[in-house]
Amino acid sequence: MNERPLIGIVPLVDYGRESLWMLPGYMDGVIEAGGVPVMLPLTDDEAAIRQLVGMCDGILFTGGQDVSPELYGESVTEAYLATKPELSPERDRMEPVLLREALRADKAILGICRGIQLINAALGGTMWHDLPTEVPSDVEHHMPNPPYDLLGHEVTLVEGTPLAELMAAAGEGGRIAVNSYHHQAVRVVAPGLTVMAKADDGVVEALYRPESRFCWAVQWHPEFLHKVDARSRMIFRAFVDAARDGRHA
Repeated sequence: MNERPLIGIVPLVDYGRESLWMLPGYMDGVIEAGGVPVMLPLTDDEAAIRQLVGMCDGILFTGGQDVSPELYGESVTEAYLATKPELSPERDRMEPVLLREALRADKAILGICRGIQLINAALGGTMWHDLPTEVPSDVEHHMPNPPYDLLGHEVTLVEGTPLAELMAAAGEGGRIAVNSYHHQAVRVVAPGLTVMAKADDGVVEALYRPESRFCWAVQWHPEFLHKVDARSRMIFRAFVDAARDGRHA
């Protein structure tokens, strides 16, 4: 029986409601691409995480709260606190362990928004704490109002990278339009990661890890765009296909 690949999705956290939750776009994007999504528990128990990774064919690192500067060896400064960041210590503890185990098992990995930031930070990179104050530009990285399934600024794809090749196979050129809703971003790219796309102001918009079978991360939000944007569906499909292929590797 050709079972569909199981995709573990990192939960979103609502501290006001003391709850874990999930945006339907993450689930729907995986389902439409041929996978079976399941929301993971929030835990930093390494044995539990190892078991969860063993059960899953792919791991999706979702958006959400800021990645704490402490995760990449920097201080939480007064200037940063002045931006009134929302942090998630539980996610900051869980996700580096989850990433480590997923990389060790060579599972398919996709990071979205916070996901690209977490992957970069956990592997030794650093972050811009707050783009508006540290890297002011005319590029709108934080779309002001919903709906977020609208295209905003464009990104330039790096020739020869998997994302550029995926888009070229579908007849896309070297630039694509994306949506955008973030105030942090990759600053120094972690060792072992390679840039796949940048915004016009130089902000990193997509990364991948060549050593892995499939480890991609994007700064934009295909979980909002997938219903109206074929390129977003292509990213989900590439991820789920890699998860499926990994079952037979």
